[in-house]
Amino acid sequence: MLDNSLTLSDLDILIVEPSTVQSKIIHSHFQDAQVNNIDIVHNGAQALEYMSSSLPDLIVSALYLPDMTGTELVQTMRNTDTLEKIPFMLISSETSFEQIDPIRQAGVVAILPKPFAFTDLKRALFNTLDFINPSVCDAENMDFEEFHVLVVDDSMMARKHIRRVLEKMGITLFSEAVNGKEAISVIENNFFDLIVTDYNMPEMDGRELTQYIREKSSQSSIPILMVTSENDDNRLSAVQQAGVSGICDKPFEPDTVKAYLKNIMADI
Repeated sequence: MLDNSLTLSDLDILIVEPSTVQSKIIHSHFQDAQVNNIDIVHNGAQALEYMSSSLPDLIVSALYLPDMTGTELVQTMRNTDTLEKIPFMLISSETSFEQIDPIRQAGVVAILPKPFAFTDLKRALFNTLDFINPSVCDAENMDFEEFHVLVVDDSMMARKHIRRVLEKMGITLFSEAVNGKEAISVIENNFFDLIVTDYNMPEMDGRELTQYIREKSSQSSIPILMVTSENDDNRLSAVQQAGVSGICDKPFEPDTVKAYLKNIMADI
């Protein structure tokens, strides 16, 4: 059987970086990671024009571009049929939650600081390969043919990204809800093997949803994976006390999810 999986040396990468100096530095780091097929543009319009004729395997972008933000670029991609599945990596010195969280919600494979450590770059690239390539799962008896997952997130782009990661692992049965209140209605009428939920949502957040499931639902033992960009330790502690099975940071990394699903299947 032929293995058509991409390797690092196969990746076609487009760097979107306004600074010529920074783009050369990033280019050099990627070459050190054995990535050789690299093109560079300097603004969002050039990136979109490039992608209209050639689809890269990965977009690597700064947050602040001359004509738009990296957030606006990835959101445009996620709303364009031909571009929505292209992995997106952010490299930025920005640390503000308000600026970074929207790009997390759009679904990215990694967010790296400036400057970034080489080990973090390699991890981000392998996450990209995991996202692109069909999953090869090393756990025994991991048959997801009838595995039904409920994805709860008020961001449509975040739901799509979570689904794409899980689909690479062979999961095909999904239901969706935009907040905890809607999720309760869905749960009362369906049985699920896993719930993947955001924390910050209107109407009812992830902590309240988890608490309801554990205390009032007929499916009180269902595994719940919280996927969140929340960094307040007190709030996360409250979520853990409510009964989540695990907490996963955004970006939603395939390796982390694989390990979590292995644990779930081992307990079934």
